[in-house]
Amino acid sequence: MSRANQRLIQIVDAALAEAGRKSGDWLVCRPGCTQCCVGVFAIHQLDAARLRQGMTDLQRKSPERAMRVRQRAREAVARLAEHFPGDVETGLLDEGAQAEEQFAEFANNEPCPALDPETGLCELYQARPMTCRVFGPPVRSEGGLGVCELCYHGATDAEIAACEMKADPDDLESQLLDRIEKTTGARGETIVAFCLGR
Repeated sequence: MSRANQRLIQIVDAALAEAGRKSGDWLVCRPGCTQCCVGVFAIHQLDAARLRQGMTDLQRKSPERAMRVRQRAREAVARLAEHFPGDVETGLLDEGAQAEEQFAEFANNEPCPALDPETGLCELYQARPMTCRVFGPPVRSEGGLGVCELCYHGATDAEIAACEMKADPDDLESQLLDRIEKTTGARGETIVAFCLGR
């Protein structure tokens, strides 16, 4: 992992820790909670590169666990291929409004292949995508301020807003994504199963 990518992870993880500090008991994310591990989501090439490196690291440390993750990913690809809103050969999602609409209804009950179904823990936690890293605390997007539905019960809108996580204030992630796309030629978004199941 490049120094800049490590710096991005440190920035995001520090922002998460700060959001957790501000949130207190309203943020109920804990090891074993799998709310954010069910339902596919798009990942970009930087996330995919991080996940592939995480698989390489896991393969070195625990070949059996890596084999189980890869097997779950392959099984997911087999289940999802028929209705995958993209190119099944490359694993890349289609682009455009119609594709986004199809993806919104796609595989919302599919568990992440990195999730160990016995422990409820992520096998690739250190290499997890940005979406996973920022899930839970209030994060601003085009649709406003979003939070995990399990968190912030009893909090007012103002209290939630006071806990907002500013994950990447200098947009380092976009710079790194541009760099990886230029150096590798890899472009587009995929999902975790296609990234790990190939």
